[in-house]
This record gives sequence, structure tokens and C-alpha cells, in this order.
Amino acid sequence: MGYGVCVGKYQVGRTIGEGTFAKVKVAVNTDTGQNVAIKILDKKMVLENKLMQQVKREISAMKLLHHPNIVRIYEVIATKTKIYIVMEYVSGGQLSDKMSYLRMLSEKEARKFFQQLIDAVDYCHSRGIYHRDLKPENLLIDSKGNLKVSDFGLSALRKPGDMLSTACGSPSYVAPEVIIHKKYEGAAADVWSCGVVLFELLAGFLPFEDRNTTNLYRKISRAQYTCPEWFTTGQRKLISRLLQPMPRRRVKVSEILEDEWFRVDYEPATGIPNEEVANLDDVYEAFDSIGGKLTEATKAKSPSFINAFQLIAMSNDLDLSGLFEEQKTKLCSIHSITETIEKIEVAAKDVSLSVERTNSSKVKLHPPKKLTRSISHIAVSAEVIEVTPTHCMIEISKSAGEIRVYKEFCKSLSSILKGKSGSST
Repeated sequence: MGYGVCVGKYQVGRTIGEGTFAKVKVAVNTDTGQNVAIKILDKKMVLENKLMQQVKREISAMKLLHHPNIVRIYEVIATKTKIYIVMEYVSGGQLSDKMSYLRMLSEKEARKFFQQLIDAVDYCHSRGIYHRDLKPENLLIDSKGNLKVSDFGLSALRKPGDMLSTACGSPSYVAPEVIIHKKYEGAAADVWSCGVVLFELLAGFLPFEDRNTTNLYRKISRAQYTCPEWFTTGQRKLISRLLQPMPRRRVKVSEILEDEWFRVDYEPATGIPNEEVANLDDVYEAFDSIGGKLTEATKAKSPSFINAFQLIAMSNDLDLSGLFEEQKTKLCSIHSITETIEKIEVAAKDVSLSVERTNSSKVKLHPPKKLTRSISHIAVSAEVIEVTPTHCMIEISKSAGEIRVYKEFCKSLSSILKGKSGSST
């Protein structure tokens, strides 16, 4: 395999995939010799489509995922023009490639892949993360013949129209409620897509096909499909529950896990680490400086590569004024935004600061009026950014005032978030 340019410690090789916003290349870690896949995003395209905040949030969500049937993200690197997402390399290729020459799978193999798919979907849904584009092209096979789901959470990197086309040019895997542009629940939409995948694995063809797009939409919205004669009763029953056109009546993942056909030879995924707070610094540091103007002097001194997504938004609208007087701290929270704000209020009270809510996710901290003489002026703000419904990143900034009070507040909040303070709620 020929390798060319180096990105950090990774030597980049051939292209193995390409999409709307990104290319995927195989690369090798020059420190360890490990093969990796690198998804390369064009930063200009992401910015022009106003997707920076969504990409930031979704990449952060993906870094929280640690499951044997989900492709891992190792780290993120950025240059002035590109974003590099370093991921696990899955050598067996796409499930769609396997289907192209086998047409249909045996019941045993189809069930195994479907079980692993549902395991991955269940894990992600329990963390508030949805795929929204499940199809064989996004399902990879590793060297041991196990399924791994790619691109979980990266819906921002697909244009709205992309959901209406697959490799064969049809919206065959998309739920009815998505096609008619209704507000939809990500979990139910993913379950429908899983149903289409299962049907295709067992039948060797798609449940919904028609050259006329209008007719195809009608078939999907009415769930008009015909099972092959070789489908067993158990297969037909489960597929009918998966391909239920009414989202509220569609089977839930928890019910799939109890289905009689599904449970044959079922081995739940193992090796899933306990819930932990992931290190998201390599994602969030990249977005710290979006907002002002970048001076020519700063641009001239900028490094070729910025590890940990440090200055991803390095462009003419970046402002680094006041860099040396401002203090910034990031903390992770395994609580909702509302709960996290409440803990910020408790921490502020611990160090005799008042809290002023500027919106639902941002607060300002300052001394109470009666204490302004005993505590010098301090300007601190804290913004809570939702990664998933139960994981947040807190960005704390001090633009003026005494560093001692700022550090005491950060220390108090850190303890409360870890459940080590008696003052926490």
C-alpha cells in the first residue's frame, strides 16, 4: 500500500470512501504501526453550510461511544483547511459489498449481523444518540466477521437531500415519517432502517423498490412489501413489527431484544466499559476561538498542524485579543443541562458569588452587591453545551478579576460534579 502525506503521526494512504463533505483514507500510525481510517472534512464547506456547531456536538457524542460493534474515534486533528477524524480501521469492507456478490445471507449469518446491529443501536439510543442513516454502506465487517456501525451521530455531515438517496438512488432505508418531512423520533426512524436491513439480508433484495419515486414513497408510507415464500413465521412477524408505518406502534429496541426469533443463539456484546466521562478536549479546544478577527501577525506564526482540534476555526473571523488575560476551564458533566446549571449555582454559592442566567445554557457570575467591597470585581461566565441528553461540556471563562476566586469556583464545581461535595444537590 502506498503512503503519502503525513498528518501528525499518521501517514496517509489511499482513499477508501467519499461522501458529500468528506473523504475517508486508510493511514498508519507511525508510532505503533496500527492501521487507522481518517475521515477528512473540508473545513470551508462545513463553515459555509453553517454546520460547525453541529459537527462539534456530534463528533463529541461519537467520542463517548465505546462499544465492540461501533467504529471508534481515536482523536481529532486539524489544519487551517481540514478536519481529520482518526477512527478505527475496519478491514473487511462494507456489508453492501458482501451483499453484492452473495445476494442473500443464511438465516444464521443474517441473524448474527442483525443482533450486533441492534446491540449497537440500543447502546447509542440509551445515550441519546441516533444514526438516521442506517444502511449496508454504513455497516462494516471486521477481520473476525463481526459487524461494526460507522458514522453514528454524524448526521450533520450529510446534506438534507442525502437521506433521499442511497447507492442505488432510492430512499429505500428511510422511515415514512422522515420522507414526508414530519418531525420524527430518531429512535423509531433507526428501528425502521434496521427492519429494511434485516429484510434485505434475508431476501437478497429490498422490501420497497419502484423506478417511479412517487410510487416508491407511497409503498414506503403504506409499508407495502411482500415477503419471499422462504421467510419463516418468526422472520415475518419481527419484520412486520419493524416495518410498521406508524412510529408510535413500531416495535422498540427493548422489545426487539425479547423477540423469540432474535434471541436464538444471541450473545450480548461484552467488553463495554463502565460509564465514564470522556476526554473531549481535542474536540472542544478547536472551537474556542470562533468569533472575532485573526490578525496577520497571528496567521504568520500559526503552526502547520494543530493537534487536539486546537484552532480549527483559524480564519479571518477569529479574534485572539485579550488572549493572555482571559482564563478558561473546561469540565465534563454526566448530567442534563438543567441539572448542570443547578450544580453551577451551588458551586457559585460556595465561593460567595451570585448567578445571573443569561439564557437556558449560559450564566454569569459576580459578587453580591453587599460583598463587592470584600471581593474585588470579577467577570466569569459559564456555558453548558449539550453533547448528549446526559453528557455536557461546561466552558468557564474569566475575562477579569481575581484569579483566586475563579480557581476556587472551578475547584468547587469540579468536586460537585464528581459527587464529592456535601453542598451539591
